[in-house]
Amino acid sequence: MSRLMGLILAACLLAIGASGVLAANPDWPKSLIVGTASPGGVYYVYGEALAQILTEKLGIPVNQFPTQGPVHNVKLVDTGSAQLGLTTMGVDLQGWNGTGDWTGGKQFRNIRALFPMYDTPFQAIALRRSGITTLAQLDNKRISVGPKASTGGTYVPAILKVLGISAEISYGPFDAVGTDLLAGRIDAMVSLLGAPVPAIQKAEADEPITLVNLSPEQIDTIRKAMPEFSPSKIAAGTYHSLDNDYNTFGVYNFAVGQADLPNDLVYQLVKAVFENQPRLVKATSTASDTLPKNVVKDTFLPFHPGAVRYYREIGINIPDALVPTN
Repeated sequence: MSRLMGLILAACLLAIGASGVLAANPDWPKSLIVGTASPGGVYYVYGEALAQILTEKLGIPVNQFPTQGPVHNVKLVDTGSAQLGLTTMGVDLQGWNGTGDWTGGKQFRNIRALFPMYDTPFQAIALRRSGITTLAQLDNKRISVGPKASTGGTYVPAILKVLGISAEISYGPFDAVGTDLLAGRIDAMVSLLGAPVPAIQKAEADEPITLVNLSPEQIDTIRKAMPEFSPSKIAAGTYHSLDNDYNTFGVYNFAVGQADLPNDLVYQLVKAVFENQPRLVKATSTASDTLPKNVVKDTFLPFHPGAVRYYREIGINIPDALVPTN
């Protein structure tokens, strides 16, 4: 090697070290795909920022792949069509045990927990001029729940059934929800997803919205039927039209990965997420809850060994029951 080439190589290595970007390990995959969701929802925005951070910090291309949401992502990660996926713990629980209708009885056991994202609250939103203020008023109304494989698409039909509410349900991408509301094609959006919903924020710029009230009795009824849900709240001001806290229920989001991803890759991935969490928050305020302490929201899904190493190094206990043996 010439002296000039040696100097160039040394300069490149110095630049990589100074920028905090890793030189990709030859044993790592050449690239990663992260399953997100449809445009107009929080997963899409979160996943886009996540992919940018990981591409920079891991030194390999990480590409977000728009999907129908958590159910789709669990299937993609389990089969290896995507290496990473954004999911909710309720859908993960159904997949792990093979209990959801969408599983066909199959247990999806090739997924591992990586890091907590944020809470996904149930929210029912109508235009203020509709006069809809209670869930009971959604009976026989037209509602959109998001893509069929999303958390809302998976859970809302069952939630309405438990409450004895019959609505005309449509499925589709979240970026169409706001325009459909304004055009009168639907009467409300009813789903479980991070707040604020970008598509609803756009609609709210044209017209005030109403978050449809849930009674404490309705929340109790739903949680008894579906114990994976926990109390949740959308803070006043999250939407411009929301003057008071909106008490609801929700389920936590986690990023999951393939079980056979290299341990050192996952360690560096999780480390990069938390060290760059402010960048995620800049993309979406929901990422304020992307914090190591929220690993406790996972009570059943085994963590990837690379993630376990990171958490234990920073003093966060991962129960032995959630540490895979292989």
